[in-house]
Amino acid sequence: MSDARVSPRGPGGGRTRWTSGIVPLLLLSAELIAGTAGAADRKGPVLIGALTESWGPSPSMVGLRDGLVELGYRENEQFVIGVRFTQGDLTALPAAARELVQQGANIIFTSGPAAARAARMATTQVPIVFGGGGADPVAQGLVQSFARPGGNVTGVADLNIELAPKRLELFREIIQGLKQVLFAFHGTDAHAVSEARAYREAARRLAIMLVEKPVRTQEEAQATLAQIRKGGVDGILVPRSLSFNIPGLVLETASKLAIPTMFHDPWYVERGGLASYGSSLVPQGFQAAPQRGHPESGASHRGEVLRSTRRGAFRKPGCGSSDANSAISHGS
Repeated sequence: MSDARVSPRGPGGGRTRWTSGIVPLLLLSAELIAGTAGAADRKGPVLIGALTESWGPSPSMVGLRDGLVELGYRENEQFVIGVRFTQGDLTALPAAARELVQQGANIIFTSGPAAARAARMATTQVPIVFGGGGADPVAQGLVQSFARPGGNVTGVADLNIELAPKRLELFREIIQGLKQVLFAFHGTDAHAVSEARAYREAARRLAIMLVEKPVRTQEEAQATLAQIRKGGVDGILVPRSLSFNIPGLVLETASKLAIPTMFHDPWYVERGGLASYGSSLVPQGFQAAPQRGHPESGASHRGEVLRSTRRGAFRKPGCGSSDANSAISHGS
């Protein structure tokens, strides 16, 4: 478990490549910074605690920082974003969330379902904004409903599991002869297990053999992917969770063996993945901000949970540079 400040250039050199950006937090942050939420007497900058299972500040956190700067707020003078990252260890998230509360975070921003649940358990007072809740946040117990979240939690739900069948279907359309697909995932993570179930049902309908590989440690994940041989599978589906660095390991393996990959977020396509189908939440958050306007004091926690729109992207097979990327948008 480690600390970091968000760099304007983003994380460097790490194997973890992901994003699940969110900017409804910009509204709440702006509200606190400007003093419209009872922060007029605040002596120092607003402390935004960011919680992630990644190996460092995520691109979405960099996007959050850039969004606040774009709104005219000065970093270190009016706001500070401090990141607690657990390097793929989901079990460390609850302690990291409690530490953010103890250290006086004014807002907690979370990336992914596990981090959101950990923050929710840590406090009922500090405002929490989740980015990419992954599964239904109502079913997870994060909020009471999409229209009226209640409590201190709000955010953007990317509904990743709902999009799983279409993601696999598009993968089959992109890759001719797609018959056998690998899916390595955290075997004890509830969201990953639900994701596997959705892919299993879709694969049965599409006459695709889904090779499920539940893993319980990072070493097991590394060993599973190290066993893959060129031609052994036709493609790899990648879980949303960063646990055990499975997305990063898949990118490395697929790059070496030229195996097609399907991710949930376009961010991976920009870094070597073949295709993605899912939500790109950073731009969606920016689009939502002017529609919602500036909430009154505390009202952002009573406002609706946003559902991000769907977006897919693909990189033409054989093209190695990001400038060859094309994007496909899919309507809600």
